[in-house]
Order: sequence, then structure tokens, then C-alpha cells
Amino acid sequence: MKQAVTATWMRGGTSKCWVFEKSALQVPGYTTDEVLLRLFGSPDSRQIDGVGGGSSTTSKAVILEPSQEPGIDVEYTFAEVGIDQAVVDWGSNCGNCSAVIAPYALKRGWVQAKDQFVTVHIRNTNTGQLLVEQMNLDGSEFSALIPGVPFTAQGVEIGFLDPAGATTGKLFPDRNETSTLSIHGDTSEQVQATLIDAGAPIVIIDAQSARLEGIEFSHWLTESLDEMPRLDRIRRAGAVAMGLADSPAQAERAIPKLAIVQAADTQNHNDLLVMMLSMGAPHPALAITGSIGLTLAAQHQGTVLAKLLKQTPGEFLKLQTPAGQITTWQRQIDGTLVVGTTRTARVLAESTLSFDPISTEHGEPTVTHLELPDASEDQLLPDPEPHRRRTVFASVTAFAVLGLGATLVGGGLLNPPATTADGDYSGKPLRWSFHWPKVEAPIPGPDLSAKN
Repeated sequence: MKQAVTATWMRGGTSKCWVFEKSALQVPGYTTDEVLLRLFGSPDSRQIDGVGGGSSTTSKAVILEPSQEPGIDVEYTFAEVGIDQAVVDWGSNCGNCSAVIAPYALKRGWVQAKDQFVTVHIRNTNTGQLLVEQMNLDGSEFSALIPGVPFTAQGVEIGFLDPAGATTGKLFPDRNETSTLSIHGDTSEQVQATLIDAGAPIVIIDAQSARLEGIEFSHWLTESLDEMPRLDRIRRAGAVAMGLADSPAQAERAIPKLAIVQAADTQNHNDLLVMMLSMGAPHPALAITGSIGLTLAAQHQGTVLAKLLKQTPGEFLKLQTPAGQITTWQRQIDGTLVVGTTRTARVLAESTLSFDPISTEHGEPTVTHLELPDASEDQLLPDPEPHRRRTVFASVTAFAVLGLGATLVGGGLLNPPATTADGDYSGKPLRWSFHWPKVEAPIPGPDLSAKN
């Protein structure tokens, strides 16, 4: 029989997230994994029969409930729902989706505003990480703008409290600020990397190790596609060295993340250029949990990242991402190190989702459980082959030639010269123009240390 699941669809940072209260996902006779996979329409590359968006940044679930623990307002669980694979990854947090918690908790009455500020204390159950979020409700924060999102929205300042070692127990899980990873593929090689656990476990390599040195940063997203299998082997080797997996084949897809860094031109007011991989593809902006690890890595002189900086950064670190600049900060608040940044969040829709895994057997409809394969490497469905650069450029060229030919051949037939005899205007063409209103620069987020 059909079940109804209530949810709120929200944008948090540069991700779209389906927000569920924990009780809404408790469908009798089904595991949470089965419910999420059916709701999102997985496994299917298009997620055509569900609410997933067919990409890692749009196939995310945020599961919330009020906390019963003193000093904690909200318990937060994050799920990365597989797209081509019938797998739900529970191993990490998502900093972008975390931005939805404060506005959702305020709407539900789990927290109250005080002097136009909302402060929410959160525990992420995936990692045990404690977060504090703050919103300024005086109206100014409704014009906040972040890279990767074209419109303004409510600003949410997110801070990770004492984030070192949330997953592995150590800031540097293998006790080294720079490690040598042995990579085995078509050939064997060694790669220098920093393995750090803060916000989320991350493998950091430089552009030379990623074979992107000398390539303009704006081209990294496409130029890296041919290197994806090799880059994933580096990431999986890092997972083993960090103690997150016993073998490269057993490494999870969501963690560790891989970050590629390069020194920035200081004239552009950036400290570093960074591109991050998420679920086997270049991230269009930056995973916020990953930015926390990058921020702390910059403070340790022996890391791959710090060696690229001209000097140790102060309170702020400016990271140039494919979508634009993201600024992170670190502060001492009540004797605790807090590392964070500002995101924006917005409600997209309030929804009632249909959960109806129905099949027809002998002419009668019956409810059937989804068959979930074991998440071992040889049983998972292969990732779709990424488009090669040559294929992309060849396709674009072919369409351009066809379009030009159609214009030359058919233009005269479809658009005969204008004359005054038939009433057409023979003078200069009229042009309609429309301009979007100018969006002002982001308004700085509130200082978390200013309010309790």
C-alpha cells in the first residue's frame, strides 16, 4: 500500500537537500536506506522516478530531530543517496546542506530568536561533530550572496567546533603532515599528499601531482576529466593510509574527498586555487566540510597546501573555487577553536512524497523490498564514463558547423528582405533588452563570538 512521506525541499549553500524529520522516514517494514532509495529514484542515472536530481549535489538527504541532550538543539544526520548505485552513504557530513538546519529549526519552533539573532547548537550524528549556526534576522542578511548561487538569500554562518579528528580521531590520521602514497594502475607511481581529518577526511595534492600544472584554472573542470580514474586511485590509496578502508576497493565514494590546490596570484586577492572532487566528479564549487580541513592544513608548515602559501594566513583564508571565492575563518570562542564560513539557505517547496514500491505478480499488486547489493567494489554498478575533452569539443564544433550551414542555406528562404510594399519596416531593426537588477556584494555574516 502507498505511504506518504512529508519533506521540505531546500537549497543549502551550493547543494539542494531534501529535509526529513526522523520520524517521517520510519515506514513500517522498510529500512531507511530502502525508503530513501525509492524516494530519490535510485538506482538510475536520471533518477527519473524519484526526487533526486541526478548529481551528487542534488541527491542529498538531511534528517533532523530535536535533541534531548542539554546544550544541543538539533540532532542532524546526513545521507548521500547513490545515483547509479543502490547505496546510501552515511559516512560523512555535508557543510552546504548543514546551512538548512538553522532556518528549519526556527520555522519548527525548536529554537527562538533573541535580539534579532538565532543561534542553533547542532550535533552531526555521522561524525559526532558539533556545529553552531547563527542567523541575523534584522533583514540585512537576506541580501547575502555566495559563489555558485545566482540569487541572494538568508545568510547562515556555520562554525565547526574543534573539528580536528571528527572521523578518525586525529588531525593527521597517519601522523604525517605530508605522506607518500603508492598508486597502482597502468603503471606504479608515488604521490605526495597531505591526509587531514577536519570537517571531513581529505586527501590534498598539488596541481603537478594531479597533472593540471600549467593549465589555466578555469579549464580544470574539463581538463581533469581524463584524469578521473587516476585521481580516484589516489583518493582510495589515501583512504587506506588514513585507516578508513582496508583496501582501495573498500574505500567509500563520499570519503575521503580529494582536493587539488595551487598557489594563487595574490593580485586577485586569493590565497589558493582549489578544486575538489565529490562522488567521483569535480565539485562545481567547494564542499564546505572540505574547506574546514583546508583551513587547518594552511596553519601547518609541513603540509602540501602550506608549502604553496607565501605566509601563514591569519583569521581568514581566501579560496578561489570554480564557482568563485569562498572565505573561511577560524576563531577562539569560549576557549574552543571554531572554523567556519558563511552559506545561504532557502526553502524551495513543502512536499508530500509518495513511497510505493509496487510490483505486479500474478496480476495482483504486491509490495516488494528493494534488493540492495553489498557495497563491495566488484558488485557496484560502474560509474558512467565521463565525457572526454576531445568528444566535447568535437560535438560543439559539429553543431556549430551544422548551425552555420543551416543559416547560410535557409536564411534567404525563411527571412526574405523586408520591403515597404508589404508593410514591413525597412529601416534599422528594433531591439528589446532586459537587464537583471544588479546584485550587491555579500554582506559579511555575523560574528559568532558576539552572541551567546
